[in-house]
Amino acid sequence: MTTHAAPPAPPADAPAPSVLSVGFGERLPAGRTALFAVQHLLALTGIWVFPNVIGSALKLSSDEVALMIQACFLLTGVVTILQSSRVLKLPIVQGPTAAFMVAIISSGATYGLGTAFGSMAVAGLVFMLLTIPLKRFGLFGRVSAFVSSPIVLGTLFVIIGAQLASIGAGGWFGTAGSPSYGLLALVVTIATGLIVLLCLVLGTGILKRGAVFWGIVGGSVVALLVGQWSFPDLTAAPLLGAPHLLPYGFGVSLPVVVLMLVAFLQAGTESMGMYTMIASWGGETVDTARVNRGLFAEFAGTVLGALFGGIGTTSYPENAGIVRVSGIGSRFVTMTAGGIAVALAFFPPVSLFLAGISGPVLSAATTILFGVIAVSGIQMLAAVRWDDLNLAVGATAFIVALGAQFIPTAISSALPSSVATVVTSPMMIGMFLLLGLHGAVNHGLRPLLARRGQPRRVVAPLVPHTEGNPSA
Repeated sequence: MTTHAAPPAPPADAPAPSVLSVGFGERLPAGRTALFAVQHLLALTGIWVFPNVIGSALKLSSDEVALMIQACFLLTGVVTILQSSRVLKLPIVQGPTAAFMVAIISSGATYGLGTAFGSMAVAGLVFMLLTIPLKRFGLFGRVSAFVSSPIVLGTLFVIIGAQLASIGAGGWFGTAGSPSYGLLALVVTIATGLIVLLCLVLGTGILKRGAVFWGIVGGSVVALLVGQWSFPDLTAAPLLGAPHLLPYGFGVSLPVVVLMLVAFLQAGTESMGMYTMIASWGGETVDTARVNRGLFAEFAGTVLGALFGGIGTTSYPENAGIVRVSGIGSRFVTMTAGGIAVALAFFPPVSLFLAGISGPVLSAATTILFGVIAVSGIQMLAAVRWDDLNLAVGATAFIVALGAQFIPTAISSALPSSVATVVTSPMMIGMFLLLGLHGAVNHGLRPLLARRGQPRRVVAPLVPHTEGNPSA
């Protein structure tokens, strides 16, 4: 019997072998490249869903929402092209994130959209300084380590999901006073929700990844058939037209800048994880300098996009899932998707059409989407060690953030506008409470108690575990 020596073990820090059938630097035929690029775009529902949610919350006209959608196409496309080509050289797809959407709703209601987007641009400049891709620079990782704690991001995501619930559910029955208000609108809402859920539960591949998209398409068909929706008039928009610079004006407010800084932290932290994960699929590693290049491009793109009314971006996990499931890791595919998005930004009728989606259809799809956001926060919180200190941080921030919405108007209206904005916005007050309590308790009090030898008690759940004992 012939024996063979075992191959030498790879170094501990060596990248894993590629799990992709098409590598990052490989090209596909033009037809397949376009097909997979469109698949990526179908997963980017945030480009037009989030502007519609903002429009519904702030009572914007279809034309104003269309301008935001145009800017989102531009921002998404530019940053995706940069990440796929010269910067990261990875199949990264960027898209609007819910953290920025909620920040825009919260600040836009009080300060106006001009101040919301202007403050986003200023906050983006701050983070560009934190991620300068030079040696000894790039401090983002140190800053994000504090904010990305599961108790901070997890609780904040649950608060965001709860805050958004009223926006989604508020449109289930259509618009009050309209002829279609009531039962027919609810039929469209239920039909849309069922299609989204069926795609999520039973679908595979592009059907599952684009569940929200297919739900909106199917729901729109149902709305059309029952007379709840008609195609918007696109003749008012020119066939070709560039996104508008400062379409909502420009302003800056310190409380809004702080709010946007937290949104940038969430977006950047998520992107850092995506860079590392996707690179590992292709057998590559990303060092600190490369991560900083990617974040710098993302933040710079968001600054540019904010000047046109675009919602800040992050690296989309849905598109990362497409890369992993399909095995197509070619960065030329995602670069093409970015190019298509940029092209769509210069066709105003496309944005105007997407801004005219039926209200009940949008409400049904976003209700599920907001539920996913809240549950993702609960998943993060599962990693928290719930001792009495963490319970004090999470429980206090959660209940105060949601309860402050019900402060009597006579009290909130007497406060300075900057204070009232923070106090009455669940995301804003939740953010300040979480950062303050987490810093004071977990980075101040906890080390002090540990030095004194005072162990913290892990809090038992109030409801006993009854798995396997239904009668308990």
